[in-house]
Amino acid sequence: MRSAPNPALLLVVAVSLSVSVTAQDSGSRSSTNLVDHRVLATNKTSTMEKELNEAAEAGFRFQAVMGGESAFGGKEVVAVMSRAGAEKGRYGYKLLATSKTSTMQKELQEASDAGFQYRDQTVFGSAFGGDEVVVILERDKDDITTRFDYKLMATSKTSTLEKELREAGDVGFEVVGMTVSKTALGGKELVAITRRARR
Repeated sequence: MRSAPNPALLLVVAVSLSVSVTAQDSGSRSSTNLVDHRVLATNKTSTMEKELNEAAEAGFRFQAVMGGESAFGGKEVVAVMSRAGAEKGRYGYKLLATSKTSTMQKELQEASDAGFQYRDQTVFGSAFGGDEVVVILERDKDDITTRFDYKLMATSKTSTLEKELREAGDVGFEVVGMTVSKTALGGKELVAITRRARR
């Protein structure tokens, strides 16, 4: 005659199965939290904007940019984007590149009026001997109300930069990024970008 199953043994088996299933569920959840990366590299700033937006359509979001000289590609702009369950097509990107800081100020404000926000900046060596300041801007389709006013400072003297930043700070502007660029005329400029939320 078969004996009745031991209740204590059944409880141990049930708990073991529950722990096993929980561990499997946890493992599957952690795998969905993995972050995918995409590296974009080009020697043409116009190409970079196109590639940024193509990656965004696939669910990637901009993380960082750097201009410089690579071992194989020469002078390049390199951007890193990441994806961790991000909504496809949520973000759009605009790249501004110019050797004239007055032009950059105007373009920054026009882009802001269209819903773009500053994300990062770098310096890219142009074919004409000087450096271009490259700024990456992002527009979030889920945030259509936030707008900023931008002010750009460019000077070869740190004392002048401090004075201008203090004056900008007195009316609510804060620094979001800075680079040092070599102009086509042979000098070096400190380029700082500031912004304040629109009132």
